Amino acid sequence: MPSQDQITSYGQNSQGNNYDTRVDSSGNTGYHYSNNNGSYYYSNTNGSTYYNSGNGHSQYTSPSVDKSTNTSQK
Repeated sequence: MPSQDQITSYGQNSQGNNYDTRVDSSGNTGYHYSNNNGSYYYSNTNGSTYYNSGNGHSQYTSPSVDKSTNTSQK
């Protein structure tokens, strides 16, 4: 079972957007950022990212993989 992130700081900037920073039990860090226009961006402790525009568009990037491994076939 994945460990739960611990929020290490949080707040709101002068534009009214909310954020938090977090760390997991292995020391990996991440942050979540929520804009007052309904969009949000997550940079997760497992290396994945998630963006939601707030109006129907979203994008997920899976955790990083070893770029030195080439799986293409010739």
